[in-house]
Amino acid sequence: MSNQQTETPAAEKIIDISIAHSPDSDDAFMFYGLATNKVRVPGYRFNHTLCDIETLNRRALDEAFYDVTAISFHAYPYLQNTYTLMGCGGSVGEGYGPMVVSSRKIEIEDLKRIKIAIPGTLTTACLALKIFNPALETEVVPFDQIIPAIQAGKYDAGLIIHEGQLTYASSGMHKVLDLGVWWRENHGAVLPLGGNAIRRSLGKESLRIVTKAVHDSIQHALDNREAALEYAMQFARDLDPRLANRFVSMYVNERTLDYGADGRQAIRKLLDLGFERGIIPIAPQVDFVD
Repeated sequence: MSNQQTETPAAEKIIDISIAHSPDSDDAFMFYGLATNKVRVPGYRFNHTLCDIETLNRRALDEAFYDVTAISFHAYPYLQNTYTLMGCGGSVGEGYGPMVVSSRKIEIEDLKRIKIAIPGTLTTACLALKIFNPALETEVVPFDQIIPAIQAGKYDAGLIIHEGQLTYASSGMHKVLDLGVWWRENHGAVLPLGGNAIRRSLGKESLRIVTKAVHDSIQHALDNREAALEYAMQFARDLDPRLANRFVSMYVNERTLDYGADGRQAIRKLLDLGFERGIIPIAPQVDFVD
């Protein structure tokens, strides 16, 4: 009898990938495939964290906290040595974007004389507002507290992002300035707002595999829209299904699968202009993983 023993195959090594994104219906829709294991990648396990975008910007800046993280494009130059951008997963305003709103009807010129609540200094909304007029006085307020703070009389105006772009009127707010409209009229481009950054230290193979996984998650959601929307509704702050569908359509579409050449150029243009105006102190070096 042979004494030879059959070796048991070693268990497949699993690579854990941490993914962070904001708790919004569009991000939830985008990551539906991965978060519900409808999209699987052999050898990889994805762990999800939900957090507001300005906190994600700061965490990526300070600690390279997550392998994949949603960020504001404004934050990217500060992170570019540690992270690169995915070629998918971005939110782009096609003639719409963050808005300045007020509880009373005021003119754009009036903004020079009041304090504006903003959702964070590293948000792209803030960058666009500073490009519009760098002299405007601003103060940071959590994004979901901006409209309540205006209603309470603490601020005369606020810069709103996320679902507030669709619900401001029902809160008694008046639109003063749509930065997406202003950007298109003055710069002839879409307004890129946020994207997915991935840690360079993962290595070339994992960069490619994880980026494809996110792309496939977006495609799965677009291909299974009803189920993905049902999942995303749990994150749709104050939106009914009709408005949630509209909001998701604004920010998860063909450009989310791929920015396109003009979309990538718009990202570079936005950041280069921020650098030229002295708003961003670091020369942007934008690159992508496809």
